[in-house]
Amino acid sequence: MSRAIVAGLLIFASAAAAAAEAPKEWVDPATGHRIVRLSQEPGSASLYFHQYAYTAGGTKVLITTPNGGLATIELPSGQIDPLVEDGVTPIMAGRKTGQVYYTKGDAVYVIDPASHVTRKIVKLPPHGSVYTVNADETLLAGTYEEPRKEDAAHPAGENKPLDLRSARGLWFNERFAAHIPMGMFTVNVKTGEIKTILRSSDWLNHLQFSPGDPGLLMFCHEGPWHKVDRLWLIRTDGSGLTKVHERTMTMEIAGHEFWSADGKTVWYDLQTPRGEDFWVAGYEVATGRRIRYHLQRNEWSVHFNVSPDGSLFAGDGGDEKMVAHAFDGKWIYLFRPELIPNQGIDKPELIQSGRFAAERLVNLARHDYTLEPNVSFTPDMKWIVFRSNMDGPTAVYAVEVKK
Repeated sequence: MSRAIVAGLLIFASAAAAAAEAPKEWVDPATGHRIVRLSQEPGSASLYFHQYAYTAGGTKVLITTPNGGLATIELPSGQIDPLVEDGVTPIMAGRKTGQVYYTKGDAVYVIDPASHVTRKIVKLPPHGSVYTVNADETLLAGTYEEPRKEDAAHPAGENKPLDLRSARGLWFNERFAAHIPMGMFTVNVKTGEIKTILRSSDWLNHLQFSPGDPGLLMFCHEGPWHKVDRLWLIRTDGSGLTKVHERTMTMEIAGHEFWSADGKTVWYDLQTPRGEDFWVAGYEVATGRRIRYHLQRNEWSVHFNVSPDGSLFAGDGGDEKMVAHAFDGKWIYLFRPELIPNQGIDKPELIQSGRFAAERLVNLARHDYTLEPNVSFTPDMKWIVFRSNMDGPTAVYAVEVKK
């Protein structure tokens, strides 16, 4: 047996031992809130913060497994049901049926988590990805990169120029500056029909269907936030292209956008300017009404989320190396929004302002923020699910909202 294999086995055994020794349930002494470790295998993780992940009427949460598969975990018992074995990328759980959508290789699939019956929906276009499923589960949406001259010039890949799609060293600023032509498309879930609804040389990313309107799609112009107008809406027929946020000062940034559960409001992280003043901002789609809740520096979070009824928000905190440079920001937060009463001029175009009253739920002092916790509320609002490496290997946790 080679030294590399032995080393790998030792690392795996060490991680497994650490996971086994870590507590499965405890009350955080700093906050008084109960925490449950849901996953069992080291390396399991919850989904990205805006990927809907709940099935079986909200009683199970979808996770990724260490071998690149998918599983559901019953809440809060932790009973695990493996769905797909390996090599897949989760899209989300369908909000209507609870079926789980994912990509494997160059195709999109859907699996029923109860019966495990799987169906292939569509083969993706070259360099294509699917990110989201609409509210009634009739459409998927994604992006692809348009064919380029160098692709045709090197059909076998021999001596092909460095590909910005996969080169880690040229990943963010260079990808943004490359202005690779892209298309945004929808897929009919029943027939597999693909329709392109937008073409752009801007980097299109983070597509999210409205949870309430099956024909409304949010997306972003990806790149350094201070160099892009990030937040946009478009309808699935290609109409209604709308910029959600208009910058009003230099170095103002807005991003990590997400929908309210009813699909009526777009929420996002707003900084005026970058790294100095912190807000969670909202845009009401039907009326254009705007609202902003203020946060303190330590309360800024990599990602925010909102409860199903819109009454609470959550944040996953951040460390001192991130944009807020918070000296004490490594917490899972619960936020109660408080509006400032308007006793002056009342005009619909004026921004309504307020603040977040913050409560700390989980002490993440031992967490390494190279792994983003990615908070989400369970549908019954009793728990906030997140991922963490505070006990060594990555694991899925839930913290009880009620103290």
